[in-house]
Amino acid sequence: MGSINLNPTAAINGTVQSAIALASRRTGIDFNYLLGQAQVESGLRADARANTSSATGLYQFIEQSWLAVVKKHGEEHGMSWASNSIQRGVNGRLTVEDPATRRAILALRNDPTASSLMAAEHAADNKASIEGSLGRAATGTDLYMAHFLGLGGARKFLRNLAESPDRIGAAMFPAAANANRSIFYAPGGQPRTLGEIYDRFAAKLDKGAAAGGATGLASATLGGITKAAFDLADTNSPGTEIIAGNGESQSGATRWAQATINQLNGGGRNTAGLLRPLPENARLAYLMLARLAG
Repeated sequence: MGSINLNPTAAINGTVQSAIALASRRTGIDFNYLLGQAQVESGLRADARANTSSATGLYQFIEQSWLAVVKKHGEEHGMSWASNSIQRGVNGRLTVEDPATRRAILALRNDPTASSLMAAEHAADNKASIEGSLGRAATGTDLYMAHFLGLGGARKFLRNLAESPDRIGAAMFPAAANANRSIFYAPGGQPRTLGEIYDRFAAKLDKGAAAGGATGLASATLGGITKAAFDLADTNSPGTEIIAGNGESQSGATRWAQATINQLNGGGRNTAGLLRPLPENARLAYLMLARLAG
């Protein structure tokens, strides 16, 4: 007799976590961050809906944000039918001419795999922009600030955080503060500083990641040269350590290389389905692939 699943919630969460893991492997965005963000945004519920906006799905994309990321990245992940159907009007607004196609594209927000892939691509875009603007590695909390305030708002927040962490957040972001008083003000009404707001977001992400079963911090620095990467370099070719260049993430390149080898070993040599490295990590990723495969 077949086994009976006595915990359907665990099965659902397992499906969601698998989708998030796939998105992490394909984009190089940290799994713990993506898991923490999904837990905070939707409680890992793929069908979650907001009461006050069009936000829907695992990562609570509003309609225009979803159309934008699918337009930009959908084709890379087998959704060319969707990306090709999205048009940008003269006013910048994204539209889909056929109503049924539009409904189908927006419904993808409730698909864990599609939602996770697009959230990871959006995070990768924000990561590249933040790191280029600030001249340092981005953290998971930085990416969540971009999710919360938009990319421009996040850059403004993070620049001022570095210079004046005791500056009052509500004074800089009055509209966001009015809409999110619990973030910008303490229970007694005292306005929070930029440093306090940032720390609360970090704690919220880490708590969400832990609740989802993560083994690491969602708020931590993304990428960087890890001990595992050093060990691989030492083991495979002593004296010729691979060094990351500007904008490259050695840990992300290593993850891509290992995932690609696993896919080749597990599924023959069907190269059509191989994962792709991030453009900024491609040089390093292929070097790591050569090392691991050699």
